[in-house]
Amino acid sequence: MDWSLLSCGVNGHVTFAPDQPALRERLSVSTPGGAAWRCLRCGTFVTGEPAASGPVPTAPKVRRGKEIRSALILRLFAIERFGRAIVFGVLAYAIWRFKSSELTIEQAFNRQLPEVRELLRELGFNVNHSKLLGLIRHAFSLDPRTLTWLALAAAGYAVIEITEGVGLWMLKRWGEYFAMVATSVGIPYEIYDLTAKVTVLRLLAFVINVALVVYLVVTKRLFGVRGGKHAYEARLRSASILQSEIDALAAAPAVPGPQPAAADRPGPAGQPAQAAAPVQPSRPGPLGPPDQPGKAPAAGGAD
Repeated sequence: MDWSLLSCGVNGHVTFAPDQPALRERLSVSTPGGAAWRCLRCGTFVTGEPAASGPVPTAPKVRRGKEIRSALILRLFAIERFGRAIVFGVLAYAIWRFKSSELTIEQAFNRQLPEVRELLRELGFNVNHSKLLGLIRHAFSLDPRTLTWLALAAAGYAVIEITEGVGLWMLKRWGEYFAMVATSVGIPYEIYDLTAKVTVLRLLAFVINVALVVYLVVTKRLFGVRGGKHAYEARLRSASILQSEIDALAAAPAVPGPQPAAADRPGPAGQPAQAAAPVQPSRPGPLGPPDQPGKAPAAGGAD
């Protein structure tokens, strides 16, 4: 799949006209329909005015090929992080409200429990040994201080997940490092949790977290892996159409200009240029051809 062409089909082409005339010439062609400019993402020449123009440093930063796919994957991870943040944010709010109204909730629970138990028994469920019921009863036995710490822990985890999601969604380098470190810290506990009991939810969360860590380290070359940041940026430059044209223009041989005449060449340093000595034509004799160089003139006539 051509991710560059697919992205241009969704978001439109990205054309740019640099101020440098030589570079403008390499990024444009003349067509019967007018000037066409090369898209910096997919490489297609598009007729019409360029989307932007100016000095090269102001050119739009364009992701191409695998970088577009990588951005899509990171944003999927960001959506999953936002989902976790919502769950833990709601949990923190619920614990906080429960702490302030624990007595009222407990009274309502005890008042409604017999009716709920009877209804579930008629449906074929026995709640006498329900883990959820035991968890609710255990929550009623917690003191307000413990509930406060639980609410703060849930809220703190929600903030961490929001930070991860924002960094990954914006495709920032700091976001990739933050997500990798924050996710790695929780993996040992997830492994311990799986040794106690394997559930679908625990296994799914563990697989997602490990996949995110491995993907970030390998593809984004974090912590010096596969050459680190310099190798990653060099790969981005090599994939850039604009940078390729700049490099090709710099490597092109210079067109030789006209060489100065020998009379106009400067002499040694500190000395003025010396003009060539004029050539004096030889004068012909009264009867014969011009004097030949290197020969003495002929003697007088014979008697």
